[in-house]
Amino acid sequence: MDQRVLLWTNGGLARDAAGSFAPLMLKMMVPFARASALLPFLAPLLCCAQHTVTLSGYVKDASSGEALIGANVYVKETMRGTATNVYGYYVLNIEPGTHTIVMSFVGFEDNVQVLDVQSDLKLNIEAKPGSIVVEEVEIVGERSKANTEGTQMGTVDLDVQRLSTLPALLGEVDILKTIQFLPGVKSNGEGNSGFYVRGGGPDQNLILLDNATVYNASHLFGFFSVFNADAVKNIELIKGGMPANYGGRISSVLDINMKEGNDKGFHGQGGIGLISSRLTLEGPLVKDRGSFIVSGRRTYIDVLTKPFLNDTGSFSGTGYYFYDLNAKANYRLSDKDRFFLSGYFGRDVFTFKGASEGDPAFRIPWGNTTVSARWNHVFGPKLFLNTTATYSDYSFAFDAEQDQFAFKLFSGIKDYGLKLDLAHYPTARHHLKYGAQYIYHVYTTSTVEVSSGDTEFDIDTPPKLHAHESAVYVLDDFDVTDLLRVNAGVRLTRFDHVGPYTLYELDERDRAIGQEEFSVGEHIASYMALEPRLSARYTLGPNSSVKASFNRGQQYVHLASFSSIALPTDVWIPSSNGVKPQIGTQYAGGYFRDLFEDAYEASVEVYYKDFDNLIEYAEGAQPQNNGNTNYDAQLVFGTGYSYGAEFFAKKRTGKVNGWLGYTWSKTMRQFPDINEGREFASRWDRRHDLSLVMGYEHSKRWSFGMSFVYATGQAVTLPVNRYFIEGQLVSEFTERNGYRMVPYHRLDLSATLTNKEHKTVKDPLTGEEKEVLRKFRSSWTFGVYNAYNRRNPYFIYFGTDGVPANGSFQIVAKQVSLFSILPSVTWNFKF
Repeated sequence: MDQRVLLWTNGGLARDAAGSFAPLMLKMMVPFARASALLPFLAPLLCCAQHTVTLSGYVKDASSGEALIGANVYVKETMRGTATNVYGYYVLNIEPGTHTIVMSFVGFEDNVQVLDVQSDLKLNIEAKPGSIVVEEVEIVGERSKANTEGTQMGTVDLDVQRLSTLPALLGEVDILKTIQFLPGVKSNGEGNSGFYVRGGGPDQNLILLDNATVYNASHLFGFFSVFNADAVKNIELIKGGMPANYGGRISSVLDINMKEGNDKGFHGQGGIGLISSRLTLEGPLVKDRGSFIVSGRRTYIDVLTKPFLNDTGSFSGTGYYFYDLNAKANYRLSDKDRFFLSGYFGRDVFTFKGASEGDPAFRIPWGNTTVSARWNHVFGPKLFLNTTATYSDYSFAFDAEQDQFAFKLFSGIKDYGLKLDLAHYPTARHHLKYGAQYIYHVYTTSTVEVSSGDTEFDIDTPPKLHAHESAVYVLDDFDVTDLLRVNAGVRLTRFDHVGPYTLYELDERDRAIGQEEFSVGEHIASYMALEPRLSARYTLGPNSSVKASFNRGQQYVHLASFSSIALPTDVWIPSSNGVKPQIGTQYAGGYFRDLFEDAYEASVEVYYKDFDNLIEYAEGAQPQNNGNTNYDAQLVFGTGYSYGAEFFAKKRTGKVNGWLGYTWSKTMRQFPDINEGREFASRWDRRHDLSLVMGYEHSKRWSFGMSFVYATGQAVTLPVNRYFIEGQLVSEFTERNGYRMVPYHRLDLSATLTNKEHKTVKDPLTGEEKEVLRKFRSSWTFGVYNAYNRRNPYFIYFGTDGVPANGSFQIVAKQVSLFSILPSVTWNFKF
């Protein structure tokens, strides 16, 4: 059987006669690369020719040297401008002459300069933090036209600084839980940091930390995320209209950038909470040229609970902790070249050992490691290059021992990646991006080892799975007219599953009866796809616009899950002969409006999504069932769809700010081998989802936060009848996900007390008293999670009461609720 085929996802088929990855890859990329290379030179022809000069440079925080992302730089006379990229770089094409150049950014003073620009000019801007006091305190929030002027739909930028004032579970500020408050984003249940976007599954979210993929973003089995907010600079969530420079997932992108560190002086911050502590240190490597930041966090649940565990009790050997470490350094060689090196390392460790001789012992470690190395280069004022090399590693292990018997289950995935991104600004109306990406995947599927004493059972160990994933893309964000702006792009992707690999021939009971060997680098299966991306904005007036988007994407990695929640036992697997890539197609449209001099924003978005080639484990499947044979032996395949409407209103400025979001949606699945082929509700289907988030700045010292959520109950499969047949208890179940738990709702509250910003000091010579800024600042955050003690269902199980003989036997459904009302207190500090 010749497996060396090139499978085109549009139904066509072509054979790779040579079976070689590199030559075919080059043939595929060369024509597209040539076409994309010509686009920047053709782009100026798309608009009227006129002589312009270029104003370019970096915008950074004058107090720390941190690049400011999304800062507005514009010409005051025409109100035309641009925004800085993730490295603080901007390009502004203007006509020669005298102009008033304005830089504006949230929380910073406007930088205004009158310049006579007759030729290309480099202008670096240092923005000073703002301090405006009106009637005790005035909170100046966002003042941006991005809501109505940008082409992006379903895109949200989160203010990291405001996260610390929001209520949080046990006082732990959590980025992933914050995005669950946004319309179109749903949580996975009580306390869980997993998120699901517009009907998509957890594997369909591309989570990036400094461009490196994070495969499992949760600590404590999903109750906390791996992202330490103290180390995070910028958070962007893209729910729809995904631009062509992103790919590999079909539902959403969560792009997180770490802070760069202060290149002016040494500073630190941290906090001590009920279950964990954290510390961040930053400072210059070389003043004004390079900096570093190191941030660490560790829980001490194991330390706090140890004194309360009886040495002879059932849980005497139980322990759990997690820790993570973020580090980043950067150095500016010149105005044209800058290097960045960042990394993340995190681990969870759960242990259990019974108190008695012969009791079972378990150890379950899992975690992520990421490394990113980046080089920025400015070829000229209109061309910016970012080159990124990445490494990602996620691993899980389960070790169990009892007496002489030992069992081990492990899985994981490693990525080695390289990405080139070029940003080109040929004219004032065009902003082009183009580039290429390559990832080498190494998968370790569920692997089982079993031994008893000195005897090891002969279970075939599956080899690691190897795959190449590559892409080239080009996009243009351009103004067709003053009212119509379009973002059009295309992404060409290819995926190759290669050897070494052993393909087993299985009988009807999934037992191996033969096998075929593939050598190192030998082609097993290949897929290729062209992914179009299009979004547009039409301005209706100075404060409103309508937007529409279409995107089609292909996903070559899959997450096989045995549970309804994301757990570390879930296994990442590649596309292959038996596992086709997931395909997602989304259509969206919306109306956007700014109100009351941009103090408020509101939007309504509707969407429809189709999913093809979704995977699930077959009914009754277990991780150990196929005993290290074909990794896809227990999988079944199906389709799905989701549609809904999202309503969003946000107050940007003032003492009271926050947002209200509501989503109505429907998400369905259909698998020929599940639920007798009938359509059923997805586990992530929630008909109604409401969230309210508010913050109140009472004074410079006191601030308050509140969040409320309501969601339709989760769809689950439960038994509806149970019978005794020949002495055996037999259950009759609902159809797949045919039962709804009761609705979920919860209110959280918080209050933050900050010490005084200034202190009074006396001059030792003159005796004069004056106010100076404190070098050491601190605050107390008090929180109440689930303020009215709602007992939300975590899961439902069935127990029995009575005995059949006297007719008193009955089945009783029991609800398990995880968290009652939970107070918390956290002390935060910075210096």
